Amino acid sequence: MKVLVTGGIGYIGSHTCIAMIEAGIEPIILDNLSNSKLAVLDRIETLTSIRPVFYQGDVRDQDKLDLIFSEHEISSVIHFAGLKSVGESVAKPLEYFDNNVNGSLVLARSMRKAGVKSIVFSSSATVYGDPKVVPISENSPTGATTNPYGRSKYIVEQCFSDLFAAEPLWSITLLRYFNPVGAHPSGLIGEDPQGMPNNLMPFIAQVAVGRRDFLAVFGDDYDTVDGTGVRDYIHVMDVAAGHIAALKIVGEKAGLHIYNLGTGQGRSVLEMLDAFSLACGKTLPYQILPRRAGDIAQCWASTEKAQQELDWHATRTLNEMAADTWNWQSKNPQGYSDC
Repeated sequence: MKVLVTGGIGYIGSHTCIAMIEAGIEPIILDNLSNSKLAVLDRIETLTSIRPVFYQGDVRDQDKLDLIFSEHEISSVIHFAGLKSVGESVAKPLEYFDNNVNGSLVLARSMRKAGVKSIVFSSSATVYGDPKVVPISENSPTGATTNPYGRSKYIVEQCFSDLFAAEPLWSITLLRYFNPVGAHPSGLIGEDPQGMPNNLMPFIAQVAVGRRDFLAVFGDDYDTVDGTGVRDYIHVMDVAAGHIAALKIVGEKAGLHIYNLGTGQGRSVLEMLDAFSLACGKTLPYQILPRRAGDIAQCWASTEKAQQELDWHATRTLNEMAADTWNWQSKNPQGYSDC
C-alpha cells in the first residue's frame, strides 16, 4: 500500500512515516522543506532501515503532484503540508489561506484527476474556536474560529465536506489534533521549529537546553486552574498511531469521517513546565507576559468516538511526553542543525 504524505518530513509527518513503515505501509513523501530538514530522511532510514521515496516540492504545484501520481500507484493521501502557527497567522493571514486552503484544493484536484479518492486530512482543534463546553466532542459547534490558522483549517474541512457531498465515493477523514508534543523515544527525530518556537513544548525545551533565557507565558489571568492556558497535550507517537488506525479502518470506506485526536485531559502551561522541569532535573525560568491575540482559555478533547470506531486511544503519559522531548532536545541542542 503506497500513501502520498504531504509535509512528510515535518514534525508530525516524520513520526507518522515511521509508524507507517512499521505497519507495512509505504510512504511517498512530498515536502517543500519550509519547516523541515533533509536530515530527517537519514534518520527515518536509520530507525526503519528503509529510505522513503522523497520529492521536494510544494503542495500547490499541480504539475509536481500529477507527476507523483503518474509514477506511483498511490491508494491514499495523508495531507500534513501547511503553515501552523496561530500567532504568525494573525500577522500573515493571506499566506496562511494561500498555503493551507489553496494547497488543499490543488491537491484534491490532482487526486481526482488520478482517481485517488481517499484522504486523511491534518485538521486541528482550532476549528472549534473558543468552546463553551469542555470536553469537546466531534459534534461540538465549529466555525467560530479565533485566528486565521484555525479559519484556514475550518475552510479546508468545509471544502472537503462539500466535495464528499458532491462525490460520495470519496473517503475523507478529518483528524482534529489537539496539541501534539514529544518526540520519538530514540531521540533521533523530534520537533525542530525554524526561528522562534510558536508552540509551548519546543519553547520549554529550548529554555532547558540553554537556547532561550526563559519561557514566555502569555497570560496568567484566564479562568483556569492556575490562570494559564489549558490545552490537551498528546504525544506525537499517539498522533501517528491515530493516522495508521484511520488508514486501516476507514481509509477505504466511502464517507466523511471525523475524529478528535487528544488524551481527554487538559493541562495548564505551568503544569507542562513542571513536568519538563522534572524530566530535565532543573527548575526552568519563566516570565508572565500579556495574552496573545487569538489564544483561548482552555480546550480538551472528548475521545470516545475514536476509541469506539478506530479502536484508538492515547497511551503515553505526560511524563513520557516531557521525557521524550528532553531526550530529543538534549541529544540535538540545535535541532537538525547539529547534523
